[in-house]
Amino acid sequence: MTTVQKDRTTHTEAAEIMPFGGWESTPARAGLDDEETLFRFPAPDDPAPGPTRLLTLAVAAALLGFGLVGVGALAFVTLLGGAPFWYVPTLALFGLLSIALTVGAFLSIHRAFLPWLLLACAAGPLTVDILIAVLY
Repeated sequence: MTTVQKDRTTHTEAAEIMPFGGWESTPARAGLDDEETLFRFPAPDDPAPGPTRLLTLAVAAALLGFGLVGVGALAFVTLLGGAPFWYVPTLALFGLLSIALTVGAFLSIHRAFLPWLLLACAAGPLTVDILIAVLY
């Protein structure tokens, strides 16, 4: 695959084949150091994260996901028996917050400690979800 340098933006052949994308180009913004960017999709020239790091991050995210699936199953059973109006929106809010933090962990995989901090923070809303689902 060839790379063409134009106006501080790197374009690949994929940009010509799939113009609807956006991940094919990596703009080099003036004055913005890479250390200042916490969340971004990896650029084509970024080094791949280590397999151990990626596997550990994926396993931790899968455990969080299985916890959310368990909360969803328990919430479904509770809904069949009748639940107040606040029950589903509250579970959805905390579940989506946990998912957002997990996505942030994957987007910051090239940072040293930020992905692990975000995964640990994602366990908080999941714990609240579990407590609401079990105690109601």
